[in-house]
Amino acid sequence: MIRSSVVVLFWAMYVIGAALVGFPVTLLTRDISFLWRISMWGALAGVRLGGIRLRTAGRERLDPKQTYLFMSNHVSNLDPPIIVPLLQRRISILVKKELFRLPIFSTAMRIAEFVAVDRRNRDAAIESIRAAVRVLQSGMSMLVYPEGTRSRDGRLLPFKKGPFHMAVDAGVLIVPVTMVGTHEAWPKGTFRINPGEVTAYFHPPIDPRNFDSREALMDAVREAIESALPKQYQMV
Repeated sequence: MIRSSVVVLFWAMYVIGAALVGFPVTLLTRDISFLWRISMWGALAGVRLGGIRLRTAGRERLDPKQTYLFMSNHVSNLDPPIIVPLLQRRISILVKKELFRLPIFSTAMRIAEFVAVDRRNRDAAIESIRAAVRVLQSGMSMLVYPEGTRSRDGRLLPFKKGPFHMAVDAGVLIVPVTMVGTHEAWPKGTFRINPGEVTAYFHPPIDPRNFDSREALMDAVREAIESALPKQYQMV
């Protein structure tokens, strides 16, 4: 509990400091690069403060000039502050629309080309997909969690169709990512962070054009992500 409290307190204080320094620079220059860099440093610093050791596998196969739609399993609050810095590129993400109501914060997110999403409203959700497609077509990579929420037991939940519509409509490659170790480090429903090793597996990119249906594409991405999960988290 002490370790968790220290990490959360560090992130909270760091966010305040980063905002005080980074927001004025971002608003003046209309460039998110500086705020992005200090945010990534703070994210990883907090993770390491929690005693988490990081490894990657397969990241070397990614083309830094290629636009990708990264799709990852989601089992812990540690997933975003680990995987986003490890991507080593600026990306867009889907953000709850409520956060876009925050003054200054919303302006920074728009400059960063984040996409507001409202899953409770079908029409708004469709427009979010269209907005995400436009961002991907502009050359900005994106990270999504196709399960839509964190898994409580470490196993993959059913996938939502939206991210796969995005990939097909935007015509971008999908990179399946498997996070291993974050479930043990900070499982959903607990506040305790356990030190240990976390590995991010980057699987070979998948081209949506090679599939006759979205269902077949979903199955291929799911199979790739699940292939690197420990046996106890794979479907029997």
